[in-house]
Amino acid sequence: MENLSTFCTCSNLACPLHPTKHDKGCAPCIQKNLRLQEIPNCFYHLVPRSEGRSSDSFEAFAALVLQEKK
Repeated sequence: MENLSTFCTCSNLACPLHPTKHDKGCAPCIQKNLRLQEIPNCFYHLVPRSEGRSSDSFEAFAALVLQEKK
């Protein structure tokens, strides 16, 4: 776990891009998410009840945030 940033909240340890799997920190995950136009998995920890989301898309994240604001 020495590759984790102090702010890392990612709990998907099975992911090959998780910072514990290499020495590049969050960069590979962020790069993948930018390419796929998705929000990193760890950002969903900020939104209550996001576990059952339909996808990691920008739109799905925005919908969850707006739903939480209501």
